[in-house]
Amino acid sequence: MTTVKIRNIILGQGLPKIAVPNVGTNEEEILAAAKNIVAAKPDLMEWRIDYYAAGIKDPTKLSETAMKLRQLIGELPMLVTFRTKNEGGVLELSENDYLSLLQTVIEKRLGDAVDIELFHDESRIKEVVAQAHDYNVVVIMSNHDFEKVPAKDVIEFRLQKMAELGADVSKLACMPHSSKDVLTLLEATQSTSEMINTPLITMAMGDLGKVTRISGQIFGSCLSFGAVGQTSAPGQLSIEDLRSAESFLELHE
Repeated sequence: MTTVKIRNIILGQGLPKIAVPNVGTNEEEILAAAKNIVAAKPDLMEWRIDYYAAGIKDPTKLSETAMKLRQLIGELPMLVTFRTKNEGGVLELSENDYLSLLQTVIEKRLGDAVDIELFHDESRIKEVVAQAHDYNVVVIMSNHDFEKVPAKDVIEFRLQKMAELGADVSKLACMPHSSKDVLTLLEATQSTSEMINTPLITMAMGDLGKVTRISGQIFGSCLSFGAVGQTSAPGQLSIEDLRSAESFLELHE
């Protein structure tokens, strides 16, 4: 498997890295959350800009907040994510507005990496991916299913499709209703990690899925999301619990 470098971290090597979401709803909250996140020393901060309505309405404000964030977090890598309403986000945007927003995030280099959802106009997605690579922005392509765990071959197909579309990292999160569902996700992660070169991020949500958040090194997921304060998804562990569980399960060559 190839590895992917985001600023000073390498995905796809060693223990899964830990990302912490910043879900502040205004600049003051965003900067305050960033201070707490820096203090917790994660590997990466995910800035969930769908929580920041004022910044979405005003690209200048979004850029100004991004600059203040960068000054505050220093060399900590930052993933910028606008999660659409359909996939668990908090703001509604039209297809065109969503894709245009991603282009703004890339052109202004608001972060080191950008999240691009799989299920949008394919030709536009290819354009946005190419643009991200032109600007040296890492692409994490994603799909989220809050209803169920798709069939194993569907998970494999989606993760492979992301890689085919040029994603540097393929990500899929879904909601299990049984232990069998959790096994389906883990099996699909393991098999896909052998089929494609790009690093994978997978997780099952909720209490049932907690095991998938800590066992990434064994099954082939390179990043897990932990919380400092407010969580951004069901079943998310605190960064302390996540770090402790991951190190306990670490594989020693």
